[in-house]
Amino acid sequence: MQRPITLGEFIVENQKDFPYAKGDLTALLSSIKLAGKMVNEKINKAGLSQILGKMNSENVQGEVQAKLDIIANDIFISTLKARGEIGGLASEELEDIVIFDDDIHKDSKYVILIDPLDGSSNIDVDITVGTIFSIYHRISEPGTKVTQEDFLQKGENQVAAGYLIYGTSTMLVYTCGNGVNGFTFDPGIGSFFLSHPNITFPSSGIIYSVNEGNYIHFPTGIKKLIKWMQELNTEENRPFTARYTGSLVADFHRNMLMGGLYLYPQGSTAPKGKLRLLYECNPMAFIAEQAGGRATDGEQRIMEIQATELHERAPFICGNSEMVSIAEKFIAENK
Repeated sequence: MQRPITLGEFIVENQKDFPYAKGDLTALLSSIKLAGKMVNEKINKAGLSQILGKMNSENVQGEVQAKLDIIANDIFISTLKARGEIGGLASEELEDIVIFDDDIHKDSKYVILIDPLDGSSNIDVDITVGTIFSIYHRISEPGTKVTQEDFLQKGENQVAAGYLIYGTSTMLVYTCGNGVNGFTFDPGIGSFFLSHPNITFPSSGIIYSVNEGNYIHFPTGIKKLIKWMQELNTEENRPFTARYTGSLVADFHRNMLMGGLYLYPQGSTAPKGKLRLLYECNPMAFIAEQAGGRATDGEQRIMEIQATELHERAPFICGNSEMVSIAEKFIAENK
């Protein structure tokens, strides 16, 4: 039986596909792996460490922060700051960018955006949560401080993106533009091992993920799409199955492995949708496309949208290519 490949070994072996990076991406992904292990430990001990529950504070989104939101945010910032390859970081939890300007960062080539703890409202009830990350080449001149423009790039400029999912097992899933691979954490050994090579969406799926509590606020096209999925429209001659956890990472991961469609459209209470373009939509869109799927706002490819502010929101429809095309058709026919 062949020994399983560790994440570190896999990154080094595949570094040849990214000669321009000269090992930089290897170092960045190793740092994300380390921070993920630390966050995973905090989550696993949350019930025993008095770190469940909410803080008496809100993030820049106006959302009440969980204690673990702040802990995860601090862990990723401190771990990534230790890398000289990164010139700065933007976090969903912070209003402004964080500039790294110590001597080790003077020749930095990259910036990173993170959602430190996606789905944190689920923490107190032991439902799967995650971390989402997105890496870009900076566009400002190395040797100078990074600027906000380095972070406001189109998603198609990403050099790497991925997520950690903290569930029944902890996984790190990522792409550098050459397919999607998943690694499962073995807590006994302390390493991530390749468990899901070359992940692709199944050609079809029967799952849809949407917060139907917001149904009344959805556009007509989305309402008709949902009703269509609730009818007998699958090869098995039965309705689609609804699965929604309130954690983007969890719902996306399930749908990518099993086949399905994720929806967070705009509505009267969220005119631009709820998800953040830079921290959630772009990285998930990159992964989806690399896995043979698609991601759109209903009219435009997610990764072609030009962000104008750090915390910009966007409608998000993502999943099997065929299902995304069907969703776009319903939207176009019901404008």
